[in-house]
Amino acid sequence: MKKLTVLGMGLCVVFAFTSCKSGESAYKKAYEKAKQQELAEPKVTEPIEVAPVADVPLVEKKKPTVSSSNEGVRQERVTVQGNGSLLDFSVVCGSFQTKANAEALQENMANDGYKAVVALNPDTNMYRVIISTFADRNSAAEARDAFKAKYPNRKDFQGAWILHRVY
Repeated sequence: MKKLTVLGMGLCVVFAFTSCKSGESAYKKAYEKAKQQELAEPKVTEPIEVAPVADVPLVEKKKPTVSSSNEGVRQERVTVQGNGSLLDFSVVCGSFQTKANAEALQENMANDGYKAVVALNPDTNMYRVIISTFADRNSAAEARDAFKAKYPNRKDFQGAWILHRVY
């Protein structure tokens, strides 16, 4: 009797799994249909009229000046994780709640030539990825601005900021 019950249950399981079909093919068909419709639609482009360009004098860009205020500077108590040391002012390019994410960015920055270190702020439990450290604020601000200029297409790096280390 047990053998018959087990055999019956096994057949039910096999039948249940074979009757289920993957929905992937439906998604693929819908995607292909939309792609065909997109390709079938004629693209209408209107001619663009180009106006003659007048002689415009070139304007030289001025080098941005570093403000003497504490704009973009945060004061935090941090401890270095691993090897490395920090001076009073550091450029932070990323902040993470997990150490693994901070270490991954640290490795990427090291591959780009930076001597990046990870520092922990125990008050907020945030890991800061620091790419350079300086004794004065102006040098840190110049390094931050150069870093932002080096990565203009990285919106996450455009938020780089200066950390003033508190002991």
